[in-house]
Amino acid sequence: MSNPTSPLDLGILPVNKLLGQYSIPAIIAMTASSLYNMVDSIFIGHGVGALAISGLALTFPFMNLSAAFGAMVGVGSSTLLSVKLGQKDYESAQNIFGNSISLTLILGLLFTIVSLVFLDPILYFFGASEATLPYAREYMEIILVGNIITHTYLTLNAILRATGHPRLSMNATILAVIINTILNPLFIYGLDMGIRGSATATILAQAISLIWQLSVFNKPDGVIYFKRGIYKLKSKIVKDTLAIGLSPFLMNSCACIIVILINRGLGEYGGDLAIGAYGIVNRVVFLFIMIVIGLNQGMQPIAGYNFGAQRYDRVLKVLRYTMLWGTLVTTTGFLIGELIPELCVRAFTTDKELTDIAVKGMRIVVMFYPLIGMQMVTTNFFQSIGQAGKSIFLSLTRQLLFLIPLLLILPQFLGLKGVWLAMPVADATACIVTGCMLIVQYKKFKRLTV
Repeated sequence: MSNPTSPLDLGILPVNKLLGQYSIPAIIAMTASSLYNMVDSIFIGHGVGALAISGLALTFPFMNLSAAFGAMVGVGSSTLLSVKLGQKDYESAQNIFGNSISLTLILGLLFTIVSLVFLDPILYFFGASEATLPYAREYMEIILVGNIITHTYLTLNAILRATGHPRLSMNATILAVIINTILNPLFIYGLDMGIRGSATATILAQAISLIWQLSVFNKPDGVIYFKRGIYKLKSKIVKDTLAIGLSPFLMNSCACIIVILINRGLGEYGGDLAIGAYGIVNRVVFLFIMIVIGLNQGMQPIAGYNFGAQRYDRVLKVLRYTMLWGTLVTTTGFLIGELIPELCVRAFTTDKELTDIAVKGMRIVVMFYPLIGMQMVTTNFFQSIGQAGKSIFLSLTRQLLFLIPLLLILPQFLGLKGVWLAMPVADATACIVTGCMLIVQYKKFKRLTV
């Protein structure tokens, strides 16, 4: 596997150069991944209808829950890999890789079986109505059948980044996006498959990209590759992987709960189209979140490697650079969401009522977006250096401690506006807590670098 940098360069090259080399491919990959989801919504909105967008929005909790299990293995194993490579413990790194594959397959299969058996009751619980259930069911049946493909594809992408190959990870994502973009109109319009066509295009695109990933890891000249004897689960590796991956798992699980509450609140106070409006807003603002996630993915192997090598000065440098760029990204999202929301929404639908609801919601949601970058980077930073407890706490702060109570309380007084307003208020309060924890940790590292 060729790449401009090797794992050992993480402790040698200038931090700003490394962050660019690792983050830019990750950002491109995450942007492409976000566009991947936007393409689905755009084609469904124009090719199937406004209610289909609402049906698609009802599947977001499923996506969050599926991502929770995938991230628990992918992020946990890739973080362990970064630290072991920093310690030059290549045998342990190889075993972590093998265990990550086994865990991914086991959890993916279990998730698929349980979800398919209880699909309709789950969708009703998520906020589906008689009008939107058929769309949500048709989409999720296909997505769940291909769930193991999705989980494996995401896990291997995380491992590619952790082993010094961010460009290969980017290429895998871009390949999936291009194929999805080609297949979506073909299946929706050409084969008249409706929303099922979009789901089928998504899984086929990931399957083709996964085949390419498997070929990359099948080459024994790389640091990490497929070989016998590494797939049998080892209790310590599993425990450490799940412990570190617990933070993103809880974050995505909480996101699942949050989206359920949002959808149910929007459905109660604004009807099916309000749920569709949130689906559009979520797709747009999530683009900027995904860019910050790309920055975090670039930071993770650099911070993990140098933490393992006890190079705390380099750990602090990568934190500062990542935080600066993360804040610039979310500030851009704030400006776009406040100044040109109509332009964004009209890419998804021509329905006037749906457009009006989405525009109003977007302006509220991005109200405190400039603060989000710092909060996201700090949470991921603690995870990158193996301090899972702090990362879990910060992951839960915004969602459990602030957003859920706000979603339950504000709509009682403000109706539909209260559902939208709960999101930025939770953002602002969580950022205050994150800032306090960041200052304490920063001072600790400064003392260690003296």
